[in-house]
Amino acid sequence: MPVHSAGILLYRLADGGPEVLIAHMGGPFWASKDAGAWSIPKGEYDPDSEQALDAARREFREELGVDPPEGPYAELGTYPYSSGKRVTVFVADGLGFTATEDDFSFGEFEMPWPPRSGRMQSFPEVDRAEWMPLAAARARVVKGQQAALDRLAEMLADAR
Repeated sequence: MPVHSAGILLYRLADGGPEVLIAHMGGPFWASKDAGAWSIPKGEYDPDSEQALDAARREFREELGVDPPEGPYAELGTYPYSSGKRVTVFVADGLGFTATEDDFSFGEFEMPWPPRSGRMQSFPEVDRAEWMPLAAARARVVKGQQAALDRLAEMLADAR
């Protein structure tokens, strides 16, 4: 059975074109990486017990430490990863979203580190979140999320 995740992709229309809010993944594996090390704020959920949008809102809050904007939200689509995971992405206009880097409080996870040491260490789920131009974000997000950014670009072009 596939793993299900849900996330929120905020966008805003800036002078230089659309921007999106994405987060750099935390932990030792991602610390020195940039390309392919960013993600839409998202997380896993059980579709038998939670609606995807509810999970996306919960995960946004858990990962960034701030509430997502009220919306409205539109389902952008569900995107499969090569691993079999399926990520449902919701999109909302983030123009009024005023949280800054100082407002974020990143959730944490534990893992054995260094490997095979037997010691558990805590790491942030993400270590920063930034607004960036859509094209720059596409080059930085994990491969499985690039299609969501492409779909957002199409949606915004159609709206013009």
